[in-house]
Amino acid sequence: MCRWAAWMGAPMFLEEVISRPEHSLIAQSQRAEETKTAINADGFGAAWYNHRPEPGLYRDVHPAWSDANLAALAHQVRSPLFLVHVRASTGSNISRENCHPFTHGRWSFMHNGQVGGFDCFRKQADMLIDDAHYNARRGATDSEAIFLHALGLGLDVDPLGAMARAVGDLQDLSERHGQGPHMRFSAAFSDGARLYAVRYASDARAPSLYYRYLSDAAGYMVVSEPLDDAVGDWQAVPSGTALIFDGSSMETAAFAPGALRQAA
Repeated sequence: MCRWAAWMGAPMFLEEVISRPEHSLIAQSQRAEETKTAINADGFGAAWYNHRPEPGLYRDVHPAWSDANLAALAHQVRSPLFLVHVRASTGSNISRENCHPFTHGRWSFMHNGQVGGFDCFRKQADMLIDDAHYNARRGATDSEAIFLHALGLGLDVDPLGAMARAVGDLQDLSERHGQGPHMRFSAAFSDGARLYAVRYASDARAPSLYYRYLSDAAGYMVVSEPLDDAVGDWQAVPSGTALIFDGSSMETAAFAPGALRQAA
């Protein structure tokens, strides 16, 4: 499993998530607390928005704690909207192309979780990606397949609906050709205008997810696990829930790919 954090609000230096907090993303890459994989050393990445519609992106295969370039970038880059991820592979190779976040056009996406038995149906999963987005497939992860499939399903016009259908389709493949747990999904994605965060699982063990409003920075932090011990300030997100952040406001919505797939 992986760990991640995202921010939307007043411009903030990336180091406020990556390195400065007591339980920063770098700390979580060495000793995560709310996942079965305490070490997340199979690469890292950051995507951020600022002056251009498309996000900036920096990814590499080193452990986050050992990359001096990441520390230097985090100390200098200040953004009103960014996504940061440290990776623990669930089976795919350790390569830059498999590191999160993934980007396409103005969209960025990162995921913590798994699609059970993905190696058994990787070809069928790739065939779900439409022709317009298949050339963007660079790695071999289930996460990138979900993202590109969601783009083809209309992420631009119905972000939560498209993501729910993509997750449901991959869960269906796992149920037919893979193994349990069929879907565990904690993800964040953004088009540069809004930030979306989702917690979902096909069983009762959805990956952890929390959010917090920072009044002094007029924005929201959403994380796999809290960055500090301010327990009362971090709100746990129920499974089957999506959060939609729009500047300094937040809305919630149901997220139920399994039910959506059955209804179709």
